[in-house]
Amino acid sequence: MKLADSEIEKWRNNPKSVLQFRLLDHLDGARPGRTDFNPVAKSPDGRLWFVGALVAQTIEPWRVAKESSARPVYVESVTADRTQYAADTNLRLPARTHDVQIDYTSPSFYIPKKVNFRYRLEDNDSTWQDAGTRRQAFYTNLRPGQYRFTVIASNEDGIWNMQGATLQFSIAPAWFQTIWFRTLCMVAFFVLLGGLYQMRLRQVRHQFNLSLEARVNERTRIARELHDTLLQSFNAVLLRFQTAADLLSTRPDEARHTLDSTIDQTAQALIEGRDAVQQLRPTSLGTNDLVSAIGSLGKALAADGSSRDDPVFHIGVEGTPRDLLPITRDEVYRIAGEALRNAFRHAQARQVEVEIRYDRQQLRLRIRDDGRGIDPQLLRTDGLFGHYGLRGMRERAQSLGGELTIWSEVNSGTEIDLTVPSSIAYTKPGLSRLRILTKRRQTKS
Repeated sequence: MKLADSEIEKWRNNPKSVLQFRLLDHLDGARPGRTDFNPVAKSPDGRLWFVGALVAQTIEPWRVAKESSARPVYVESVTADRTQYAADTNLRLPARTHDVQIDYTSPSFYIPKKVNFRYRLEDNDSTWQDAGTRRQAFYTNLRPGQYRFTVIASNEDGIWNMQGATLQFSIAPAWFQTIWFRTLCMVAFFVLLGGLYQMRLRQVRHQFNLSLEARVNERTRIARELHDTLLQSFNAVLLRFQTAADLLSTRPDEARHTLDSTIDQTAQALIEGRDAVQQLRPTSLGTNDLVSAIGSLGKALAADGSSRDDPVFHIGVEGTPRDLLPITRDEVYRIAGEALRNAFRHAQARQVEVEIRYDRQQLRLRIRDDGRGIDPQLLRTDGLFGHYGLRGMRERAQSLGGELTIWSEVNSGTEIDLTVPSSIAYTKPGLSRLRILTKRRQTKS
């Protein structure tokens, strides 16, 4: 474009003046083209003519120079989960709304395709979102709460309407998203936690009571046996010594024979006393040492020389050994000890066998011997008039919650079968770890 001489002179005299221009593109209707001669001319009516190789274009400068103004912006509607709502003030959307679409516009009848938009949703968008010429905003998975949507637009000359348009809306919370529901969940959680804690305290208290009751019953039984057997044995020994002393001056041979039998009776009383005292001591078994403990007891009884012919002892295990509750472990060990002592010292057996079976439903203990058996009268009366070991084994099995069966015939041996349910016999993994931690803390302290 060739400027007039007066305009060039004016621009030279004022070098600080700024030359303003406007770029016209295809959206304004301009069609660029190339030519070898000067393509710009000005007609007498003030129009500018641009001549190309194929077309001639004209423009009226006074219309282009008119100052442009910002365009207004409007929010038209809101679509939530395919349901359209009017853009009213304080719009309230239903609970569990998933997809939200906000339609907005800026009317421009000159060049609508040059209108650009930016929008922002407070508490969700940290910066302005540049939407270009798109007239829609999309949001998904909005949380329940209050929202403020703002959109601004620029006209064809790039002038922005910074005030823009706003829309306030809210999304109602679902019943599981309300404060009262969350508070109720917290209260229920603490109530459940307190209930579990109280249940655990009751379990510990119950186990402690069972242990205490077992110990008290054990000491009561031992005291009864000491009174009924050991003290009576010593009284009998004392009487025999008195008899031997009376016969010593008149019948020395008979007195000597009485002393010999009294010595044997005293040795038997000492064995009974040692067994009673041994049963008073708590066992020091490990978690899975029931098999080795019973095996060691059987070997010790076989080697103590209390029987004339040492019987052959054998112990077998079926299934995978599992952790036992301490009370169950101790009671089973004591029942096995009483049965083995009877087999080694009184049955005159040639073979003694122990079988321990770890089943999923129960723990089973079998002790068999081929000795002289038990008097049927003792089995019928359960040892009430003389043999207190049978009654003690049954009392242990009953207090443990197990079942004890004794079969025996004269000169045909004896078989003792003990079964304990798995819920009573075996420990649970969580309780086992808790006991281990408790034991470690006690050791450290």
